[in-house]
Amino acid sequence: MTDSNTDTSRLDWAKGDGLLPAIVQHWLSGEVLMLGYMNPDALAQTRASGHVTFYSRSKQRLWTKGEVSGHVLALKSIRVDCDADTLLIQADPHGPTCHTGTTSCFGDSAEVRPPLGFLAELDALVAQRHAERPEGSYTTKLFAGGIRRIAQKVGEEGVETALAAVVQGDEELLGEAADLVFHLTVALRARGLSLRNMVAVLVERHRGEQ
Repeated sequence: MTDSNTDTSRLDWAKGDGLLPAIVQHWLSGEVLMLGYMNPDALAQTRASGHVTFYSRSKQRLWTKGEVSGHVLALKSIRVDCDADTLLIQADPHGPTCHTGTTSCFGDSAEVRPPLGFLAELDALVAQRHAERPEGSYTTKLFAGGIRRIAQKVGEEGVETALAAVVQGDEELLGEAADLVFHLTVALRARGLSLRNMVAVLVERHRGEQ
């Protein structure tokens, strides 16, 4: 059965005189990137090309985000709201979304990203380091050391976090916890896994408790 929130055939184009607002959200962090408008042709082209395309009211034509700058929005999913008159587009931004150079048209990531959204960015950055292995990077050095060395670091940071929780202040505990989460992210990536996979386990456990 089709999920009603993904069924674009029920969109009420007449309500907006052929144009409907499309909110674009970062598919990992949840950050709101921009707001544009789509007509049926823009939606069709978005699906066909995999790059988010709008109808430009100023240019009076279809406009693909990044068609000049190259900072495209790679489509991940499309959802429809309860009234079938607004689209939620989840996308992977290739570069800054705003023409001013910020990641979002509403400001820098730190200003508009959900509080825990940085974990998704950290996960993606660690994945990039794993793939590219840039020289001079501490993360590259960890991957080069192998899973046993990475696991050792996770163990060390875990012990230091536990000790900080018992005998040190909040600032020290937060610092050690940050080190632990970072090294755990690296360990997961070294095994071909991610924080997203770990969160999926937590979600399933939560569902089982309801």
